[in-house]
Amino acid sequence: MKNLDATFAALSDETRRAILARLMEGEARLSDLAAPFDMTQTAVTKHVRVLSDAGLLVVEKRGRTRHCRLNARAMKEASDWLSDYQSFWTQQFDNLAQHLTGSRTRRSK
Repeated sequence: MKNLDATFAALSDETRRAILARLMEGEARLSDLAAPFDMTQTAVTKHVRVLSDAGLLVVEKRGRTRHCRLNARAMKEASDWLSDYQSFWTQQFDNLAQHLTGSRTRRSK
């Protein structure tokens, strides 16, 4: 969980989340990742660098092109951290449901 801050910082940007969503479909060339965005390839490269530094993707140079692929291990660490809070939120929603049910019962009497 060393890179949790870097992971969440990388995920805070919409463009970077879109890049990761695209990579869920499989490996892609950097130029293909840049195509759908209204920005320069240099700007997309900076986003890819942030994702790579956070460990969320791997960039491999093959000849003159760079290929990117998802590295889900860092995302798993973030998911594991968030799952620790799942029981808290489940309990909060259960308490709310009980409160609302109790309010309806008292009103109908």
